[in-house]
Amino acid sequence: MILARLALGAAGAWAAYAWGAHLLTSGCVRSGPAGRRAIALTFDDGPDAVWTERVLDVLAEKQARASFFLVGERAARVPETVRRIAGSGHEVASHGWSHRSLWLCGPRRTEDEIARAHHLLGSLTGRPPRHFRPPWGMVNAAMFSALRRHQERCVLWSIQPEGLRPVPAAEQVRAVLRRAHSGAIVDLHDAEGTRGAPVRLVAALAPMIDGLREMGYELVTVGELLEERDVSLADAAAPGDGVGQVVAMPTTAGAPGTARTRRPRRGGGGRPRRPSPSP
Repeated sequence: MILARLALGAAGAWAAYAWGAHLLTSGCVRSGPAGRRAIALTFDDGPDAVWTERVLDVLAEKQARASFFLVGERAARVPETVRRIAGSGHEVASHGWSHRSLWLCGPRRTEDEIARAHHLLGSLTGRPPRHFRPPWGMVNAAMFSALRRHQERCVLWSIQPEGLRPVPAAEQVRAVLRRAHSGAIVDLHDAEGTRGAPVRLVAALAPMIDGLREMGYELVTVGELLEERDVSLADAAAPGDGVGQVVAMPTTAGAPGTARTRRPRRGGGGRPRRPSPSP
């Protein structure tokens, strides 16, 4: 009886830590602002010495920018590919160190997964990543505080043409074009996660880009897509940024910026109050 209760308690604690944390994913970005006809193509699970290079070739031919959510231990094996991504004007973002599901990571392992990838990618590109995508979109309660410490924002997606089930290239193109919308973040895979995924991606990528452009969409990085959200908050501030005016506060990792009101200090002058952290 005691063992059964302990097991039940442990199961409940794990459910709250892993499944319950998904109640906080409202703090994760799934799409950008709808006011700009732009879409971000994103690539998970790389870098791959063969397939990521082929994806970069297609992007270069089409003169399109994108965001690459890289696995740290894979990036350490092909640093030249990481540098090519950054040097070509694409965004380097984090997909964790080992691609281990955060449902299977305690707080210490979660910090290690995020911190190691953050530092390695920053050292390879000269700029630390600003965005993080948890493998398979699975989060836990420890992830949000770790992202705040490393000033990263959780980014999920609004369109995913292929997940765990293989999807033919032509069908992926049709799915993306059918579901395309302003501010969409498209989740693609340039390395083996689902078997054969990068082969199908390379076949789908050029017609996908052509189709989106024919529909009038600009292809941008996640950072460029989300800038408008931050700028729109800044535009809400009255000129002068004085006492009593609404100003855009810096974003915390994992959440968009928030508008706050300046309050006067004792003895005059105003300064912004520190934003309270949010997931």
